[in-house]
Amino acid sequence: MTQDTVDKGKLVAAAGTGINLALGVLYAWSIFKVAIKQSITTGGTDAFKWDMTQLNDPYAVCCLVFAFTMILAGKCQDKFGPRITAIIGGLLVGAGFIWASQSREYISWIIGFGFFAGAGIAFGYSAATPPALKWFPPNKTGKIAGIVVSGFGLASVYIAPLAQYLVGSWGLQQAMFFLGIAFLIVVCGLSLFLVNPPSGFVPKGFVERRRTPAGECEIRAKFVDNEHTVREMLVSPAFWILWVLFFIGAGAGLMVIGSVAELAKKSLAEKAFLAVAILAIGNAAGRVAAGTLSDKIGRKRTLALMFTAQALLMFAAIPITGSGESNTLLLLLLATFIGFNYGSNLALFPSYTKDLWGIKHFGVNYGVLFSAWGVGGFVMTKISQSLSADTGTFKSSFILAGAMLITGIALTMLIKDEKDALRREIKKVAPVPVAAKTEC
Repeated sequence: MTQDTVDKGKLVAAAGTGINLALGVLYAWSIFKVAIKQSITTGGTDAFKWDMTQLNDPYAVCCLVFAFTMILAGKCQDKFGPRITAIIGGLLVGAGFIWASQSREYISWIIGFGFFAGAGIAFGYSAATPPALKWFPPNKTGKIAGIVVSGFGLASVYIAPLAQYLVGSWGLQQAMFFLGIAFLIVVCGLSLFLVNPPSGFVPKGFVERRRTPAGECEIRAKFVDNEHTVREMLVSPAFWILWVLFFIGAGAGLMVIGSVAELAKKSLAEKAFLAVAILAIGNAAGRVAAGTLSDKIGRKRTLALMFTAQALLMFAAIPITGSGESNTLLLLLLATFIGFNYGSNLALFPSYTKDLWGIKHFGVNYGVLFSAWGVGGFVMTKISQSLSADTGTFKSSFILAGAMLITGIALTMLIKDEKDALRREIKKVAPVPVAAKTEC
């Protein structure tokens, strides 16, 4: 593989990361939510007229639409390629934000932020990772997937303070309009760099050359690609176990992400956006770290480790979030580590999908599995908002999430360690003799 192809792969991965940096605006919802809540509380002619139990609805609908549109977007990516798919995503996200900017009505935000932006995020997100994975060998799947999706998690580092500034300076409606125009331009522009490898391309490190005892040179495949259709995937018990695990891991994390600014409001006041930004750093770091670690010790062990840590954090959150202003530092640390563990899901589950069912149908296969992310986010954020509205605290939400994560730890024991399975498959691959003059 030439240096040009190596650089091409890096460029594709960088473009995918950049697209996710724009689409990660989803995680800045808590900034918009605080502005809407303040408007409802203040009242007036131009105020939002929503019920307090509806505050998370656009975010919850966005998560749900994002997840289920991933199936259609994945089919589009597999059939038409990443570039067209990402352009559709950029247009939809831009349209969604502009739509929401034109009204304070609840239904307009459901349509704009929930449906249009949710669908746009799905198309852009589904196009970012597959082409990047195709340029690198399977032993780097976790690392590359983690890097590309880290952009989505890291987005709030700049979007949170940017959104806070725009809302403070121009108002929520104008802020949404400006963000819509910006994301449309950025996503559509970066999509031009998303390309698949040429036909017959073999990533460096996918095969190895070595001398036989007879002095001949042979090529041996180091990895085995098992290509499965979505129908074949759906009849696999592993799929349903992974779906439930993704539901738990995503739901617990999204519950906190959607309300982190509200949780931090009483201790950080107008600087509550810092909690969103710091959580985003943990979110992005968790994706890269978990993806890289899983390449070395296996997805199963890494997933069990992350679920254990997240369960402990959920129970630790109960006294920390209920103690008030004196625990500002602990709150920020909590947000960072919850974001870290949540982010690990977004590297581990696409890596699992490629390991178990291959890259050929990766777009639609991961799209189907990703429905668990949307259902988890929708269900847990709705439950959390209802419990919070009834009790005035998030204690019940954290207890529920912690209990679910403990159940998830037990479920990970039912999944085979695909890394060990892959090693067994490699041993079955017969070497291919080549001309003796070929360099090994």
